[in-house]
Amino acid sequence: MKNSSRPTDPTTPKKSATWAVITGASSGIGLAIARELAARGKHLVLAARRGDLLTDLRTTLTAAHGIEVRTVATDLGTPTGCEQLQQAAAGLDVDLLVCSAGFGTAGDFLDGDLATQLAMVDLNCRSLMQLSWHFGRAFVRRGSGGIVLFSSVVAFQGGPSSTNYAATKAYVQSFAEGLHHELAPHGVAVLASAPGPVHTGFAQRASMRMGKALDAATVARVTLAALGKRCTVRPGWLSKLLGWSLGTLPRWARVRLMHRILGGMVDTA
Repeated sequence: MKNSSRPTDPTTPKKSATWAVITGASSGIGLAIARELAARGKHLVLAARRGDLLTDLRTTLTAAHGIEVRTVATDLGTPTGCEQLQQAAAGLDVDLLVCSAGFGTAGDFLDGDLATQLAMVDLNCRSLMQLSWHFGRAFVRRGSGGIVLFSSVVAFQGGPSSTNYAATKAYVQSFAEGLHHELAPHGVAVLASAPGPVHTGFAQRASMRMGKALDAATVARVTLAALGKRCTVRPGWLSKLLGWSLGTLPRWARVRLMHRILGGMVDTA
């Protein structure tokens, strides 16, 4: 039977602290969200590839906030990565999933490495879908919970110069919108966060210049504040401006404009 109540906010402190699972937690937005939730008394399961960074983060957060932290050093883009994370969270009272792991590339699609492009799809799309299915089913059974998925301003039209990355984010946006409506009657909140440029390790890996970028802490606060209140949030004035201005144009014009924006961000040095 469906629960018609409004989804609860899994980010607020409770008498008996529950757990959040965060991917991409060693840097950028994932790290900022881990710090924010730890300050609220949330226990954490943190996943990333860099085990040394996770170990340092666990030491810092447990000492500062008295919470429990489990870490999983794994590559979620591999077939076994998500399973390792799911096993680490087994038996815990998890009520929040934050999927912030992901990466992108810049430049013409055909100039890129095929293996890298396939790995991007695996991490940005497949792993996110698998974890949402696994934890979403658990949240429905408990009648509450939240899922935060990271979309992007490039998700709403094609993104030449970041073609495959924009396509993966379009998948995330569409997936989150559909899941939001499916799970809301069960008391589970689903949010797509679509920030613009953010100062993270993403820019260096994608060889992009990030002018007027947001800081990750701001994205984390705005995103968590929107969970349970809407389907999509656009953190920062630039993402809101781009969303409004691009939304007034036909799709073909949005693609051309995004080509100019992304092309100007590519570091060709």
